[in-house]
Amino acid sequence: MNNKGQALVEYVLIVAIISVITVSLVTYFGGFLKDSLTKTTCSISDEVYVEGDKPGEATCVSKEEYEQMIKD
Repeated sequence: MNNKGQALVEYVLIVAIISVITVSLVTYFGGFLKDSLTKTTCSISDEVYVEGDKPGEATCVSKEEYEQMIKD
């Protein structure tokens, strides 16, 4: 009996399941990940982090623009 074909199918199924789980997690948490990267970028570039209405909509603005936003 040759079990090599069966083992290959099992490995392909494992890779497929891991891929589906990974894509699902990135889709679900993608906005939060994007906000984290935006927050880090703001601190590196000496700008102010402004939260968006939804996850993934945050932006960086200059300190002058932020002060103007607060005044309005």
